[in-house]
Order: sequence, then C-alpha cells, then structure tokens
Amino acid sequence: QDAIDRKEKRSETFKTAVHGLETGTPALKTEELGRRAPQWVRDNLVTMCMRCKEPFNAIMRRRHHCRACGYVVCARCSDYKAELQYDGNRLNRVCQECYVFLTGHVVLEDREGKHKGILEKEAAEVSGRSLLCSSLQLLDKNGKGGTRGWFVIPQDDPLVLYIYAAPQDVRAHTSIPLLGYQVRDLSQGDSRHLFQLAQSRQVYTFVADTEELKRRWMRAMARSAAGITHLEEGEDADS
Repeated sequence: QDAIDRKEKRSETFKTAVHGLETGTPALKTEELGRRAPQWVRDNLVTMCMRCKEPFNAIMRRRHHCRACGYVVCARCSDYKAELQYDGNRLNRVCQECYVFLTGHVVLEDREGKHKGILEKEAAEVSGRSLLCSSLQLLDKNGKGGTRGWFVIPQDDPLVLYIYAAPQDVRAHTSIPLLGYQVRDLSQGDSRHLFQLAQSRQVYTFVADTEELKRRWMRAMARSAAGITHLEEGEDADS
C-alpha cells in the first residue's frame, strides 16, 4: 500500500507537468517518461521557464531542455539528473518534476543535504565578501534599453559574475562565467560609461554610473577573465 501511495503521489505531482500547456508540441504520457525520447519544445515558443514561470529576459538568458519531457526550463529548475531508459540508463539533465517522478525522491525547498548554490544565496551575504559589487545596467542586444541590477564577483568564486535584480534579493537571476572573455572599453561622446564583455559571438554591454566605477569593473573582470583567482599581499581587489 505504501508503494501504491508513493506511485499515486508521484503521478499527481507530475500531472500538470505533462498536460495543459498549449505549445503545439505533444507531451509524453506519464508511463512513457524516460522510456521514449521527448519532442523538444522549441525555444521560440516560450518566453519564460515552463516550470517556475521566471521570464527569459536580458538577465536570465539561459534556456535548457529537460531530457525527459522536452520542456524549456531555466538553469535552476533543471538542476537535476535522472537515468533515462531511452538513453541507455545514462544520467541526463531533467526538470524537478521529472526528477521526482522518475526517481521517487522528494525535493525539499531548501534542497536538504545538497550544498546551497551561489544563485540561491542572498545578495547581501555574497556582497559582504566580494571582490567587487555595485549597481550596473546591462543593455539589450540593440543597445537602446536594458535591465538595471546588482552585480557581484564573489571572493570564493572569483571567475564568475553573479547578477541580482536588487541588492537585497534572496537569490541571483543568473551568472556569467568570466574566464576567457575580453573586456572592451566603449568610450563615446555621450555621458554614458560603457564597457563590454565579449567572447566569440556572445557580447554583454554594461553601463556604469561613473567613469571610476567603470574602470574598477573593467580591471576586476579582466583579472577574472585571465584566470587570476588570488590577490597579492597588500593588493586591493579591483587594482
């Protein structure tokens, strides 16, 4: 009876995950999950995570596909792995709902027993031990608009830039691995203090409040991009 109850609970948890979304892509039946490869929902059909409903915007860019149901989900909602029968029982990236259904494991809100990820830590906690943190504006691709947020390079993870919507947010929207990027100065005739991170076709354009703040960020990002993870004795974080 206990096994039956667990099975029914898992099926009920997953019911809304495989039905009701009008995306034009047929969903797998519950009994087919993990046994048959899903048809992936196309990226251009959704503007937000199909699990937590967080929008995919200028800050939250990363889209991932659950290998079990084919839904488009954010990094946080796809931070799970389960064995899929159709892929030789190899571990694949899956969304939380599929993970619960396929494994029977209960996922607690604070993910008990798992190291708390940096994206889930409060901005104030990370900022208090950062190499550099401040408000910046991240421009969109056409450079005419953008999103203002709170940007942090933590001391304990100095090769990554973390982006919060506000200094008191309880978790970051996303992160940008800085290693290998080039830092560019965009000096212009207007009063905006612009600079860029560029790597291959991926380009991020930032606006700082002052020229001094821009220079500090450019130095800090250049260090991280070069893989420098420690400070010399007596050296400031942004020097």
